[in-house]
Amino acid sequence: MNKFIFRTSVLAAATLAAFSLTSCSDSNDDMMMDMAFQRTISFENVVTPKDFVESGSFQGTGTPPIILPGQSVSVKFSAGKAQALMFATMYGASKDWFFASQQPGIKLFDANGNAITGDVSSSVRLWDNGSKDDTTGQVESKPIMQVSNVNASQLMKLNLAYNDVTSEFTLTITNTSGGTANETPFSPGVWAVSNYNGSQLLNSTPFFTPNALSNPEITDIAQMGNISKMMAKLNASTGIMTGLSPALVVVYRGDKNPIYELGKSDSGMGLKDIAQFGNVTKLQNSLKSLSGVKAVYVAGNAPVAPGNKVTTSFNAEPGDKIAYATMFGFSNDWFFANEQSIDANIKGSTVQKCKFLIKKQLKF
Repeated sequence: MNKFIFRTSVLAAATLAAFSLTSCSDSNDDMMMDMAFQRTISFENVVTPKDFVESGSFQGTGTPPIILPGQSVSVKFSAGKAQALMFATMYGASKDWFFASQQPGIKLFDANGNAITGDVSSSVRLWDNGSKDDTTGQVESKPIMQVSNVNASQLMKLNLAYNDVTSEFTLTITNTSGGTANETPFSPGVWAVSNYNGSQLLNSTPFFTPNALSNPEITDIAQMGNISKMMAKLNASTGIMTGLSPALVVVYRGDKNPIYELGKSDSGMGLKDIAQFGNVTKLQNSLKSLSGVKAVYVAGNAPVAPGNKVTTSFNAEPGDKIAYATMFGFSNDWFFANEQSIDANIKGSTVQKCKFLIKKQLKF
């Protein structure tokens, strides 16, 4: 049996979408109250694209907070299809070596859109930062190169788990270097999920560029295990980004939002198709048969990229309300919708921002 759970989260850091309601005429407001009127509703994707959609750090539990052989750390994160995960941590028993994924990062979904789980240790690489001589520790300036004579996957195990209810990944990093010729602690580390704009990752070489000179952020990790500079850079480069699907708009009467009810099971009328695929057809047809629903409209016919908007006109009468839904595109099952009812009789030009993200969590 399908189980659907709704949760509302406030987007404090960034507003991802906005809609505006505008009347077709500003003249004679009294007349508008006594007759049918036409409104225009617009949905604008106002997000500012950044390189990473989510980022953070990890460390051991001791003092200092290094990760010793036999110890593990875990990080939780959400990601959409085609996004990738990068991490970095110092190979402690070296002058300037560090562990990181192969570029552009660990793949999280397969070609069929299924979450990748299990052992992904084959993605880890050991890199020489090129900023210090491996023997003497003298300063040098060489390109970042992969350490060719050490098998990184024998020193570090990476395991991915996925919770299909919360749409969250968990990456567990285990230090398996104990007893090997390259036994080493790991320093505190950093991680980030790269943003995808619908055709490519916004940053295909996160953290560093192989075969090029290093940067101050990765150098501090490789030489000292210090993540401060990298975290500052990640914080400035992290923000939610998404496309929006065509938006479904319904005009209705009554106190019940016909699209969904917060805290209740999904009705199965087609909201899942919007949340998972951005397809409004099923819900559009289902809503037309409901009592209280006067009309259903769709704004746009293609994904709405950042900086773009879609618009549709609708007819309504005094006392009518409207509700809407559009997919949070770079997700598995998130969507935008209004939480409070919207009076279709709003006059003039009004802009309301979608400050609430309705997350639909699905379990089959």
